[in-house]
Amino acid sequence: MKFRNGKIPSLTAMAWLAGGLLGLTLTAPTMADDSKTQRPVLLELFTSQGCSSCPPADALLKDLSAQADVLPLAFHVDYWDYIGWADPFASPAFTARQQNYARHRGFEVYTPQLVIDGRSAIVGSNRGGAGAGIAQAKAAVKSAPATISRNGNDVSITVGTASNGGAAAGNVYLVSFDGSQTTAIKKGENAGRNIVYANIVRSMRPVGEWHNAPLKLTEQLRPNEKGERLALIVQSDNGDVWAVASTPALQKTASRDY
Repeated sequence: MKFRNGKIPSLTAMAWLAGGLLGLTLTAPTMADDSKTQRPVLLELFTSQGCSSCPPADALLKDLSAQADVLPLAFHVDYWDYIGWADPFASPAFTARQQNYARHRGFEVYTPQLVIDGRSAIVGSNRGGAGAGIAQAKAAVKSAPATISRNGNDVSITVGTASNGGAAAGNVYLVSFDGSQTTAIKKGENAGRNIVYANIVRSMRPVGEWHNAPLKLTEQLRPNEKGERLALIVQSDNGDVWAVASTPALQKTASRDY
């Protein structure tokens, strides 16, 4: 389906389309290297400050960020910037990531959309669906033990093997994100609202490849990687997630007025 002016509609404008979708510590848990190894379930919320349907989903992600068994990340997309408010956290790279899921998994593209462990997608404000999806992901999790640590601008990453992985392979991604930010939105569909956002991704880049064998990487943070926390994700091209780890939460809440 083609949308007017090539823009992608929000959930408000296309509820009939979205309705068909199925509905922290320094290191990942250290466990035996076998099929029972657990890791945090990766949750990716594709959201926008220009989308009137997104604040309930942003609030849900904030609640989920308190759980140790998941890593919720907010990817702010840029395709709503044209309606009057440019989301300061939006990036075309995050829009491309959502579109890549659509190509490989057959998802529709809309906001707010919650992608659970790279495999399923639901409306981002669906609290019950999120709980069920997390439980299903835990039962089917593919997992390699992993750690990430930071010393100034030096980053150390380790990824182990997954006995249930066979000839699995994936890209290793370094993610920079802020634990919490508050934005006073002055224009657009959410004008006049002060919204608290959790785990806002600021940058994401590949730093290596994993082929189901022990891997150690060292990286230097780049100038644009200014998020207060870091995460690593090991993910196959088709979306399968193999490893997730993050640095610990900071005991502070920053506020920004745009």
